[in-house]
Amino acid sequence: MSTGRIVGVILLVVAVIVLVAGGFLLLTQMATEGNATAGGQALGFVCLVLPIAVVLGAVGIYLLIKGRGEEAQMSKARQQREILNMVLTQGKVRLDDIALKLNLSRSETEAMVHDLVGKELFTGAVNWKDGILYSKEASQLKADQKCPNCGGVLELAGKGVIECPYCGAQVFLHLA
Repeated sequence: MSTGRIVGVILLVVAVIVLVAGGFLLLTQMATEGNATAGGQALGFVCLVLPIAVVLGAVGIYLLIKGRGEEAQMSKARQQREILNMVLTQGKVRLDDIALKLNLSRSETEAMVHDLVGKELFTGAVNWKDGILYSKEASQLKADQKCPNCGGVLELAGKGVIECPYCGAQVFLHLA
């Protein structure tokens, strides 16, 4: 659970406590004080207790919603780290195996790989047709000019992308 979500829940609980305590205080003062009018007590409740509870509740709801978004981002980052770890430790990983381990669809897995490439966190090769990720150092790929999938000579396909004309595997390189 993210910090924002925890604080949001705490603020919502405090808002409820303020409302309940204010209501209880209103009822006790009305019962014990003979000169206090019900309208005056209700006005005090509406002008003092209610705004405090509403502000606390609104901030709590905002933080709760924002915390859920943060958790989704943290979950995606964890999944992307898991993908990188699998590729780095195994050297060659099937997209279907990644999708199965992370409980994702094939298209979600491919989107995560594209995101990692866009962030320049993944350097290696991808054979989209066979669904295989290859981990290989960029300097070695630049020096070899050979496809890690079929061994064919690689051709430059775009900024930071080399494509094998024989099997269609794409190799992603850091340009820096």
